[in-house]
Amino acid sequence: MRGQALLRAAPGRILAALLVLLPGRALQAQPQAGLLRLRQTEERPALLVLGTVHLDNPGRDVVNTRIDDVLAPERQRQLERLAGHLAAFQPTRIAVEWDCGDQAGLDRRYREYREGRRPLGRSEVDQIALRLAARLGLPRVDAVDWNEMPPGREEDFDFQAWAETHGAMARVQALREPAARSGEAERRDLVAWLRKANTPEALAWSHRQYFDYLLIGDAKAFPGANWLGNWFTRNLKIFTHLVRMEAGPKDRILVVYGAGHAPLLRCYAEESGAFRVEDPLRWLKP
Repeated sequence: MRGQALLRAAPGRILAALLVLLPGRALQAQPQAGLLRLRQTEERPALLVLGTVHLDNPGRDVVNTRIDDVLAPERQRQLERLAGHLAAFQPTRIAVEWDCGDQAGLDRRYREYREGRRPLGRSEVDQIALRLAARLGLPRVDAVDWNEMPPGREEDFDFQAWAETHGAMARVQALREPAARSGEAERRDLVAWLRKANTPEALAWSHRQYFDYLLIGDAKAFPGANWLGNWFTRNLKIFTHLVRMEAGPKDRILVVYGAGHAPLLRCYAEESGAFRVEDPLRWLKP
């Protein structure tokens, strides 16, 4: 019936319908669609993803790296030096690991800090992003995080519960051991620490360890694979918020995020053609 209706349609309507079915012609006919794959290099905003340790030691990650008090005078001097390095990138926007549904809360935090009514807290959002944004006089810092439950049953993603009932907790404990540790000298200097954490080798190692979660499960249950799929999905949703910032070709976006997110965010940015991805090592020179 639908085919007969199409045949009875006016010629102009038939042509329009055919263009929808022909991808190449459709792209030519509708350049206003704003598709990422159509962005030319000169139309892409610059994007620098800085992978960082969580400076306030929240302990919420699968693998947690401890750091001493960043409010200590020496750490504060290092953070000021880091701000100088990042300021050379000349970011026009800064995006952080803060719930995207609470932009108002982040705006209030930033405003109170700039007005001298709130000291910087220990998190990287405060110590790196808010510090730098205030130095540069940026009007706001963008909240782009998403970290909610995925659709479906919680037990399908609960790899720990499965491991506890199937004698596989030794694997879970091994996965939670911190990966390659920085040397003591590097840990003493925050800039050197972040420089090493953002090398291609360190990012590849950080990314690779997630695939070991695939082995938690059996032929009937795949909690590790489901959890890993949601990890990729979470980062896709974060990346979606970066795209929806609607930055222009002259914008330079700094993303300050937990280091585990950096490989995927950079991958999505490069493979989508949405951004011109900058190398953080260029801005973290000794």
